[in-house]
Amino acid sequence: MHTDAIGWGPSGWVRVLDQTLLPGEVRYLELHTVDGMVEAIRALRVRGAPLIGIAAAMALAAEAEQRASVAGLTPAWLDAAAGRLASTRPTAVNLGWAVERMRRVGQGALARVELPARVAEHLHAEAQAIWDEDAAMCDGIGRAGVTVVPDGASVLTHCNTGVLATGGIGTAFGVIYTAHREGKGLDVIACETRPLGQGDRLTSWELERAGIPHRVIVDGAAGWLMAQGEVDLVITGADRIAANGDVANKIGTYGLAVLAQAHGIPFYVAAPRTTFDRSLASGDLIPIEQRAGAEIVGPLPGVSAYNPAFDVTPAEVVTGIITDKGVLRPPYAAAIKRLLD
Repeated sequence: MHTDAIGWGPSGWVRVLDQTLLPGEVRYLELHTVDGMVEAIRALRVRGAPLIGIAAAMALAAEAEQRASVAGLTPAWLDAAAGRLASTRPTAVNLGWAVERMRRVGQGALARVELPARVAEHLHAEAQAIWDEDAAMCDGIGRAGVTVVPDGASVLTHCNTGVLATGGIGTAFGVIYTAHREGKGLDVIACETRPLGQGDRLTSWELERAGIPHRVIVDGAAGWLMAQGEVDLVITGADRIAANGDVANKIGTYGLAVLAQAHGIPFYVAAPRTTFDRSLASGDLIPIEQRAGAEIVGPLPGVSAYNPAFDVTPAEVVTGIITDKGVLRPPYAAAIKRLLD
């Protein structure tokens, strides 16, 4: 199921929902170039680990189509454009994976000396395949994850993992959506997710659109709700999962996992196979994006801030990792190897 977070324009350009304006305004951007997509990703106009990979692939295809008619679709351009896109968000592995996949397809077609228009067609088809595959994985994650959700459960989630962050129904949100559709009678608790309120602004918007009962809480309230017995399980997404099962996700996820363990509450991570990075042995090696301090303190003079966008949750406090091929259980190194092999 494709969503309205992104789409193809009638002339091959990319149509992107500007998420910085939600929920107050629904406005779409028309992006024709790689540089336009670089700005949109950096500014979080388009976001979510799977979706930025899809968006970057589509932007490469869109500009390639334009360059095909003016002899500008060259190996040098393709390498440079792929490099600019891959460098925009360092933590989410899906972005680099999708861009490299596109680069290989384009360079292969150019090496075969295919006509530029044909190379552009290959790139468009590959971008569409990346999108379609992510949508299918989201459906699979929903089906696998619903097995760990009890009837009438109160589910706490963090950040935003739905149709605004993926190519389909979502990862953690996909599990929630599928459980709701199957009549499990969920009550969803969405953390506001500092500093940009992606839970407050975006997840609540998605839950409202889906007709799923929910409440929004400040991030600091999660532990108290757990102590009061108001949380049955936690499900979050992921931006990168190391070979040992350590999980990078939006800042605050690590604290939720530790709190869940302390209160005997299952903590699950939902992610597509493209989020696993076997090249990194552990989460210590995952690059953590640092964002501007002004996102926290605003224009206050003389106030410094530490503003990491992500943290890393150790594998030992993760109950299970929900994938489209089933729920992985510890030991994660072996389970991940089986999944990806």
